[in-house]
Amino acid sequence: MYKYLLTLLLAFGLTAAAMAQAPKMDTVRNRKDSLNMKRDSATSKPFVPRVKKDDKIYHPDSLHDPHKAVVRSLIVPGWGQLYNHQWYYVPVIYAGLGLLVDAIIFNEKNYKPNLIVAHYYERAYTPTTTDPQYALWAAYQSYGIQAQQVYDITDSYRRDRDLSILGLLGAWGIQAVQAYIQAKFQHSYTMDTDFTMHVTPTILNQQNMFAQSLTGPVTPGLQLTINF
Repeated sequence: MYKYLLTLLLAFGLTAAAMAQAPKMDTVRNRKDSLNMKRDSATSKPFVPRVKKDDKIYHPDSLHDPHKAVVRSLIVPGWGQLYNHQWYYVPVIYAGLGLLVDAIIFNEKNYKPNLIVAHYYERAYTPTTTDPQYALWAAYQSYGIQAQQVYDITDSYRRDRDLSILGLLGAWGIQAVQAYIQAKFQHSYTMDTDFTMHVTPTILNQQNMFAQSLTGPVTPGLQLTINF
């Protein structure tokens, strides 16, 4: 009888001791796991989220200076556009300025000789072969060009030269203003460069669906939608 009781007491004691030790083992295991996680996090690189760049939208850039853009364009045409990262404007600018410079040179080259010949006509002077622009005067004489026509030709070359100079100055100023405005947008405003067009079929004279009769003609067409 006592042997059975002693055996039961021993079994109960061993069970209680095992249950008491189990949480301690779990606690030790949890501590080891936490230490391993800390060690791994210390040796691994920090996680940096990737930011997807949207090429169609430009956000304001407070460091982009419109004053720098306009000053650079006034010094060298197209420099402000390069500062604004708009290099594709530079060929257009120099093509326009080049045409105006060519017009200035052309009109100036023809204005001076005609001015000398106009002075000959004005003074009724007959130049000799040693006088400047004798060949031009002789050509006008052979074609029967009168004095007033020579004056008009001279004034025409002078006027076109002056207009070309004004055009050159105006184009220079316009490209500077364009550089300033573009820089101002980049500095202060969010811009979306999604300039897309969509063409969809439509009916030009679409009638009301609640009309009593739909006997009128139907004209098909195309609808153009521009996103900007």
